[in-house]
Amino acid sequence: MTAADVAVDLLGGRLAFGDRVLWDQLDLTVQPGEFIAVLGPNGTGKTSLLKVLLGELPLSAGTVTIAGRPVTKGSNLIGYVPQHRAVDRGLTLRGSDLVGLGVDGHRWGMTSLRPAQRTQRRAAVHAALQQVNADRLAGVPVGVMSGGELQRVRIAQALATDPVLLLCDEPLLNLDPANARLVSELIDRRRRDADTAVLFVTHEVNPVLPYVDRVLYLVDGRFRVGTVDEVMTSDTLSELYRADIQVVKVHGRYVVVGAHIDHSGHTSGHSHE
Repeated sequence: MTAADVAVDLLGGRLAFGDRVLWDQLDLTVQPGEFIAVLGPNGTGKTSLLKVLLGELPLSAGTVTIAGRPVTKGSNLIGYVPQHRAVDRGLTLRGSDLVGLGVDGHRWGMTSLRPAQRTQRRAAVHAALQQVNADRLAGVPVGVMSGGELQRVRIAQALATDPVLLLCDEPLLNLDPANARLVSELIDRRRRDADTAVLFVTHEVNPVLPYVDRVLYLVDGRFRVGTVDEVMTSDTLSELYRADIQVVKVHGRYVVVGAHIDHSGHTSGHSHE
């Protein structure tokens, strides 16, 4: 297998800001179609890992390639789904406009597309919306969309360039359980249909548990990579947190209890629900 045959190849990765080391000697090889959940408390470098892959942050040490190529900012090889945040209800940008930015965002401000380019752009936007069953949202202003509808269009935007890697930064945040389930299912369907690799940053593994192949768990410069059953154990999390952590599996869901493990920043027990 060559480097071009894997979606992500991170070797000896180190990311530090002065004396603060987020992670060091991180090796992560992501296969096409693999779904990896990136877990851990706030401030441990989960989003920073995505920024490295997006070309927005340089590694302090180590190397990384995407489909065998060096990381470049704005690469069409990568789709990015951000955290769900409400938008201004007066915003007149339509669903198709938002998806279109995923096709030609690098040309933002330029209006001189040739007829063939405009046709190609419309086809790409339509295909992306179809992938997430959002054709009807093409003409809807994003300001009046529900949280689930907006996040669905954001996924379409991320898929507009037919990426080999989909980076998702807390895409379920602030969504109700039904929409969180829908968004998770759409992302899983894309990776199965197109063999797209997924790195899915989340505080909670349970909503994506049916889809996850492996977990990368980051805590205070320490990390563990493995299957859910390998990583989500009392012994492994106690070692990572350097504290007494108990992991219990109840009705197929993981409940994690221990001091200082609450990922939202509180110092209470925490449940992966």
